[in-house]
Amino acid sequence: MADNYVLITDSACDILPDKLAEWKVEMIPLGYLFTDTGKEQLDHGEPIRDFYRSMREGRVAKTSSVNEDSFIRKFTPFLEEGKDILYLAFSSGLSVTCENGKKVAAMLQGKYPERKITVIDSLSASAGQGLFVYLAVQNRDKGMSLEDNAKALEAEVLHVCHWFTVEDLVYLKRGGRVSRATALLGTALNVKPVLHVDNEGHLIKVTQVRGRKKSIRKMAEMLGETIAPHSPIFISHGDCIEDAELLQEILEKEYGKKVDLITYVGSVIGAHSGPGTLALFFVGTER
Repeated sequence: MADNYVLITDSACDILPDKLAEWKVEMIPLGYLFTDTGKEQLDHGEPIRDFYRSMREGRVAKTSSVNEDSFIRKFTPFLEEGKDILYLAFSSGLSVTCENGKKVAAMLQGKYPERKITVIDSLSASAGQGLFVYLAVQNRDKGMSLEDNAKALEAEVLHVCHWFTVEDLVYLKRGGRVSRATALLGTALNVKPVLHVDNEGHLIKVTQVRGRKKSIRKMAEMLGETIAPHSPIFISHGDCIEDAELLQEILEKEYGKKVDLITYVGSVIGAHSGPGTLALFFVGTER
C-alpha cells in the first residue's frame, strides 16, 4: 500500500522544513562548520542569511556527510512501527552520504527482514534533489507502491536537469571546480560560469559568459531547449532573491513557463558555491 512507507531525504535537497512537512517527507541533516570556530552545526534547511553574511565577510565553511549512526537513528523508529523506507539521497558524485545510507540499509535489512529499505541515488543536489523528492511525493500521492515509485524515479534520475551560476569564483576554486588562474581572470573580466550536474552527479562547467544577467539568460535558454512537457520548475538561490525573481520573470514572460518553487541554497551546498549562487531545475529530455 502507498501509505505503508515513508519518504526520507537529506538536507542537501534545499527544501524548507515546512514544505517537507507539507509533503510528508522526513529529512536527515548534513553538517557544516566555520573553520575559525570548528563548531559543527546541523543543516536543518532553514533560511540562512547569517550564514551567507559570514561567508561574505570572509569566513570559510566546510561540510560533513550524514554518518551511519544518524541513519540508524532515523530509520529504526519507522521500521519498528512496521513502515518501509524509500530514501532519496544526495548525489554520490558529491558526497558519501548515499554510500552511508546504503550501508545502513543493508545492515538494518538483516535486522528487520520483513521490512523494505530502498535507497535511490538521486545524482542530484540542491533543489534538483528537491525536485526529485517532489516527483516521489506526486507518485506516492497517486497511490504508487514503494516498488513502483522507486522504479519510476530510477527512470527519471538522468532527466532532472541542473543549471546554475555563481557570483564569485573563489568558492568554486576552493572546491577545485576551477583553477586559481581561471578564478582570478574571471573575477577581473566579470566572467560568470554556467555549470550543470552531469550523469555521474558531478558539477561540470559547461560554458561562461560576460556578466551576471547573461549567465541568467543562458540558464533560461537551456531550459527552453530541453524542458519536458508539464515539468515542474524549481529555482534556488544563495541569498540573491532579486536574481531568482529576475530568472522567474524571464521564464514566465519569454518562455511561457511557470516557476513552481523558489527556495534557498542551504549551508551544505552554499559552502561550496558561495553567496550569490543561482540555480534552475526541471525535468528535461536529457541532462
